[in-house]
Amino acid sequence: MHIQLTRISEKGQVVIPSSLRKAMGIKRSDQFLVFGEEGTVILKKLDPEALKQSLDELARPLRRAAKDLGVTRAEVRKAVKDVRKGA
Repeated sequence: MHIQLTRISEKGQVVIPSSLRKAMGIKRSDQFLVFGEEGTVILKKLDPEALKQSLDELARPLRRAAKDLGVTRAEVRKAVKDVRKGA
């Protein structure tokens, strides 16, 4: 585990020390989930490929159920469009 000291800027930004960024492979524009509870803040780096795989795993049973029910992509698109319009 790497431990470093940092501060919050006047703009509320957290600087991750360069040695930790290098050790963790953190690059500009990387995204993080931020968790906070009772004085503890945790940053979790998002791995876009792992996130895509997780979402695909979540969607797989939904796709299967839609296929079994005969729901088409066009019907899903229309339903999403209607919901977004407030219909």
